[in-house]
Amino acid sequence: MDNGRYDPAAFSALDFYRIDDLLTDDEKAHRDRVRAYVTAEVLPVIEQHAQALTFPVEVGRELAALGVIGPTIPTEYGGLGASSVTYGLMMQEVERADSGLRSFCSVMGSLVMYPIHTYGSEEQKRRWLPKLATAEAIGCFALTEPNVGSDPGSMQTLATRDGDGFVITGHKRWSTNASIADVAVVWAKDDDGDVRGFLVETDREGVSTPRIMDKWSLRAAVTSEVVLDEVRVPASAMLPNVKGLKGPLSCLTQARYGIAWGVLGAALACYDAAIQHTTSREQFGRPVAGFQLVQNHIADMLADITKAQLVAWRLGRMKDEGTMRPQHVSLAKRDNVRTALAVARQSRQLLGGNGVLGIYPVMRHMANLESVVTYEGTDEVHTLVLGQEATGINAFS
Repeated sequence: MDNGRYDPAAFSALDFYRIDDLLTDDEKAHRDRVRAYVTAEVLPVIEQHAQALTFPVEVGRELAALGVIGPTIPTEYGGLGASSVTYGLMMQEVERADSGLRSFCSVMGSLVMYPIHTYGSEEQKRRWLPKLATAEAIGCFALTEPNVGSDPGSMQTLATRDGDGFVITGHKRWSTNASIADVAVVWAKDDDGDVRGFLVETDREGVSTPRIMDKWSLRAAVTSEVVLDEVRVPASAMLPNVKGLKGPLSCLTQARYGIAWGVLGAALACYDAAIQHTTSREQFGRPVAGFQLVQNHIADMLADITKAQLVAWRLGRMKDEGTMRPQHVSLAKRDNVRTALAVARQSRQLLGGNGVLGIYPVMRHMANLESVVTYEGTDEVHTLVLGQEATGINAFS
């Protein structure tokens, strides 16, 4: 009989360097509302959804009601007009439940609402942003292709001029939300070879969004393909205010920012499970946490999470000040995901055989993070970004 314990409702957020002192009252209030909801309503059901490969649609709507979808979007378009730190804290709390659920929110806010707000026409903004903010409409982002990942400039999807509109043909992959989406932000090359963004309703003739089911990671998220077979769209479907890779890459910068915060939630959940379990489980006449090697792991986790929290907070402040650059985001995404993965692995080890059970969140977080370390720029790509920043030498080719 296992004499350890774990109670997700007893979560005690690690704040060793008193990051809370650096937050505004408004930022803490938004975070705490999401934290309370996640603890009461999401944690009791998320493991069942992951086991069953189902997405909790009702949770997505309730998170939208809390302002989690696109919170930095101005209020006139349905957002909260909140700070970037608020957005980050919200992603942290959502990913404390599950990376797949945070992916839903990140895609909606950073990969769909952001390009519409930043590059869309006023008509596009008015039509889509308020509906997306409430999850009345679901959006997805279609950039990666079966044969094109880290090199988006090699995309094969084409948007050919046809009278007053375009005909889009191509195949996209790894698109979160696509099978339940109402609109896809599709990136394609036009007749001049320029990358352009298009808002494509998924009920248009020629659009199909088969779901990818054979996966061990992000099981509580809807992961899909987007197949475009001569899909006709009007000229008004094109995002008018951006041309070239700047469009999709700027969206990815926004998503990576959210990831840098979100993975802290996964790390905190795993750390908390390890603390609860090792301080209550006894072996050889004392708590497991009383052994030196166990405390070594715990000390490493505490230190690594604290450093990651400081990186995320500083990045958020720079983002709001307008001084954040994509290279700053690369560092935070790369190193915070590394930290979260290391914490999840150490936590799984400290829980022993119990670490693979669904009554603990650790194995699910660890499996999810194996996807997060790859998507929105692989660890290796971000490493090369930072190497070029430090040396001035491009080592991509």
